[in-house]
Amino acid sequence: MTDSHDFDVIVIGAGAIGENVADRVVQAGLSAALIESELVGGECSYWACMPSKALLRPGTALKAASSVAGAREAVTGTLDAQQVLDRRTEFTSNWDDSSQADWVRDSGITLVRGTARLTGERSVEVRDNNDDATDLTARVAVVLATGSTPTTPPIDGLDDVEFWGTREATSATQVPESLAVLGGGVAGAELAQAFARLGTKVTIIARSGLLSNYPQPAGALVRKGLEGDGVVVLTDTATESVRQPAGGSFTIALGGGKTVTAEKLLVSTGRRPALANLGLEDLDLDPGNLVTDQSGRVEGADWLYAVGDAAGKVLLTHQGKYEARVTGSAIAARAAGTLGDTVEDWSPYAASADRYAVPQVVFTDPEIAMAGRTVEQAREAGLTVSETSLEIAVAGSALHTDGYQGWAQMVVDEDRRVLVGMTFAGPDVAELLHAATIAIAGEVPLDRLWHAVPAYPTISEVWLRLLEKYGL
Repeated sequence: MTDSHDFDVIVIGAGAIGENVADRVVQAGLSAALIESELVGGECSYWACMPSKALLRPGTALKAASSVAGAREAVTGTLDAQQVLDRRTEFTSNWDDSSQADWVRDSGITLVRGTARLTGERSVEVRDNNDDATDLTARVAVVLATGSTPTTPPIDGLDDVEFWGTREATSATQVPESLAVLGGGVAGAELAQAFARLGTKVTIIARSGLLSNYPQPAGALVRKGLEGDGVVVLTDTATESVRQPAGGSFTIALGGGKTVTAEKLLVSTGRRPALANLGLEDLDLDPGNLVTDQSGRVEGADWLYAVGDAAGKVLLTHQGKYEARVTGSAIAARAAGTLGDTVEDWSPYAASADRYAVPQVVFTDPEIAMAGRTVEQAREAGLTVSETSLEIAVAGSALHTDGYQGWAQMVVDEDRRVLVGMTFAGPDVAELLHAATIAIAGEVPLDRLWHAVPAYPTISEVWLRLLEKYGL
C-alpha cells in the first residue's frame, strides 16, 4: 500500500479483466488500485484458459501427426501424461503470481491484497488474511471485475461428496483411471477429451445436448471426435443422485435405473457472476440483476462499473478484456469531461461487439469456431436471415489432414446483405475465426467480401465455396 488510500479508480478483482481496466485508466493519467484476494492473473491464467488448453494441445498435436500419411508412421508412442501435466504447470507458473504482481506494480498500479466490500458510494473496505481492514476511496469510479463462480446443480448427494470443479481438473497432479463429467458445455467437453487422451476412461453426462449452444452439425462433429477417443457421451440424461463411500469411487445414478461409476467426478454445469458479499444490497443494488450500459456503468450508480464475467453479458476472457478496455476508456473520458452519460454504438466507449460480433472457440479436436449469431439468435433479434452451409472439402483441408472432416455455415442478414454469423467446425478451424469476426464487426457487404480472394491451397478457400453456394 502507498501512504494514500485515495485513488481515482478502484478495481476489485485482479484477473485479466481487472488488470486491463486498471492499465487503461493508468495509461490515461489516472491513479488506480487493484484489489485481489487470490492470485493476480485470475481464473484464466491459473485454472481455466491457459491450463486447460495446455492439457489439450499435446493430444491434438499427436492426433494431427497421426492423421497424415508419412507422419503417422513416425508416431510410435502415446502421450507422456507426466510431461503433459508438467507442461501445464509451467503455463500456470506453478500457481505463483509473482511475475503478474510485478507487472501490476511496474505498470504504475497499486496492488492491494485482500477481500473487498463496498461500504458506500466510491468507498471500499479491504480485509487482509489477518482480518485487518483498510478503507479505500475512489475519486472517480469503482469497477467490479470479480469474475464468475461455478453453479452446482441440485442433485441428491452432491453436496456430501468431494467432486472436482474445473479448478481441480485443470490443476490435477495425477490422471485418474476413470472420470464422469456432469455437463455437456464447452469446459466439460474440452476436459473430457483432454483426460481421455491422457488415458482416462471418460463418461459425459449431459442433461440436454452436447454443446447445444452451437449449430447441431458442429456439435455432431465434436461428439464423433470424443467418441473416437473412447469417451462415452450420454445426452438427454438426467442425474438423479451421487454417492461416494469413504475413499471409494463415485456412483452416479441416472434416469431409467442406469448408473455410472468413476474414480473422479467433474461437475461443469455453468457459471454465474461472482457478486455475492460485495455489499451491493446495502447500496440498493441487486447482485442477481446488475444492469450495465455499453460502457459498463451500472444502472442506478453512475460511479460503479462492472466488466467481464461480473457483468454477466459474455462469459469469455477475450470479450471481458475488450469490455475492460472500453470501460477504462469511458472512465478516463468522463473524468476528463469529454464523455457524457450516453455512448455511441461502435465508439471507443461502447462494447458493441458483445451484441453483434462475439468470437468463441471450443478447443476440442475437432474445434468449433463461431463468431456473431446463430440462425436462431439472428431471427430472435428480428433479422431476416438466410443460411448457407457445406462440408469443408477444399484443397487446403485435403492437404491438412487425410480424411479431413469439417463443416462451415454462413448466416446473412438479407436486408443489408452482410454477414451476421459464421461457424466453422473441423481440425484447426480456430485460425479461420478472426477473418469472420472482422467481416461481421465491419459489416462488410457480401459483394465486397467476394473480392477477398482466399489463398490457394488453404482451408480458407471454404469462404469462396460458401459465397458461391450463396449465389455470388
